[in-house]
Amino acid sequence: MFCTTGNGKDQKRTEMSQEEEFKLVYGMLYSLKSFVSRISPATSDSFQSYQTNNYKLSMYETPSGVKFVMNTSLDWTSNMIKEILHDLYKEVYVEYAVRNPLLSLQESIDSELF
Repeated sequence: MFCTTGNGKDQKRTEMSQEEEFKLVYGMLYSLKSFVSRISPATSDSFQSYQTNNYKLSMYETPSGVKFVMNTSLDWTSNMIKEILHDLYKEVYVEYAVRNPLLSLQESIDSELF
């Protein structure tokens, strides 16, 4: 995982491999969603984001279960992030992955551009 700073430079945040970092984030999101579903009075999944003193992590989950996750600074509003993640799903993922007859949706997408 890479984080882009305000000046556009990419910086590696940890020494762990990208695969390990993906697993860590996935496990954390899975645990948070499970916790929220247990304590929430609503029947639907209501976890969308959390924030620390340094960053905000937001998640957009599609009806098919595809998750888009974004780390931002604290000055981004939840509505801004939700709109960006929804547009990423609608205008990039659906257009170039779902509608691609050569791509199997069960396979991971290995593209630097995506």
